[in-house]
Amino acid sequence: MSGKDVPFKPEKKKIIGHEGWQPLGLALVIGTAGGFLFDWLRMPLAWMLGACVFSTVAAFLGLRIGMRVRLRQGMIIILGVLLGSGFTPDLVQRLGEWAVSLCVLTGMTMTGATLCYAWLRRFTDWDKVTCYFAAMPGGLNDMTIMGGAMGGEERAIALAHALRILTVVLTIPVWYRLVNGAQTSVLTVVHGPTGNDWKDYAILIGCGVVGAVAGRLLRLPASFMMGPMIVSAIAHLGGFTNSQPPGFLVAAAQVVVGTGIGCRFVGANFDKLHKEMAASIGAAFLLIGCAVIFAKITVALTGLNLDATVLSYAPGGFAEMSLIGLALGIEIAMVATHHLFRLFLIIFTGPIFFRTLLKRDH
Repeated sequence: MSGKDVPFKPEKKKIIGHEGWQPLGLALVIGTAGGFLFDWLRMPLAWMLGACVFSTVAAFLGLRIGMRVRLRQGMIIILGVLLGSGFTPDLVQRLGEWAVSLCVLTGMTMTGATLCYAWLRRFTDWDKVTCYFAAMPGGLNDMTIMGGAMGGEERAIALAHALRILTVVLTIPVWYRLVNGAQTSVLTVVHGPTGNDWKDYAILIGCGVVGAVAGRLLRLPASFMMGPMIVSAIAHLGGFTNSQPPGFLVAAAQVVVGTGIGCRFVGANFDKLHKEMAASIGAAFLLIGCAVIFAKITVALTGLNLDATVLSYAPGGFAEMSLIGLALGIEIAMVATHHLFRLFLIIFTGPIFFRTLLKRDH
């Protein structure tokens, strides 16, 4: 396998998987087919879930698929604008209600990371640095880059995080479909283009462009989603618009995001990596278990909705969990706020704890 096709790349690279237009086209065709099938099956988050499953299978079968990071970033901008539309004027009052939940989330993050670190040390041959950054419940790209800079194995860290996201994305929507009968499609959640006029579109486009530029300049984590989301939230809270991106664009964005997850497994050899993959999936289920337990504690303390709290604590990616919340009709502002808080917590405290607790022993 050539250097251009190394799997599990952090997104400082331009390509996830194989390079070229043909691998990209094939990946999008496969992802779209998966989205159509899962939408027909009336699965929640059908377009992302179907694209994720189909492209992951294609990667393990050895098909030449790839995703351009620039395309994924562009679609992430659309999703950021969409998520910002879920912030309502009563958000300030709700922040007070979430104070206890955010404190519990801090404890859950530390507990989950500790358990996953011990789990990975027990069931893999990875060193302490690699296990530490692989155990963090969030920040795939940031943890991969930081871990590599501190001496860890980037490939292993990215593998663990990719499998964490894949496990959560495949588990939670399917659970809600089988247990709660959730069948929501993004095309019914998001209003079509007839609900917007040219002013709405101008504002939405402005939110995306300004937010993406500001996010990059401020070096925000998940900048292409967080920046547009913040600017969009300001526009919606300020009453400048109450519109959302068209449903077909959101579906297309989901296909790209889901396909990108699958493309991370290009070049993965299950026969050689089965031990590490099994351990990473086990760590993901440990984090899901922590999320459910701590969510129930939070609900007992605060009376918040259990489904919303579980989704706010779930160890998936910021984009993926926010989209699942959208598809299931759960308050996006709560889900997004909690995942942003956890992302900041991990990015800012992860390296500090590493230096104080592990580096001196490494």
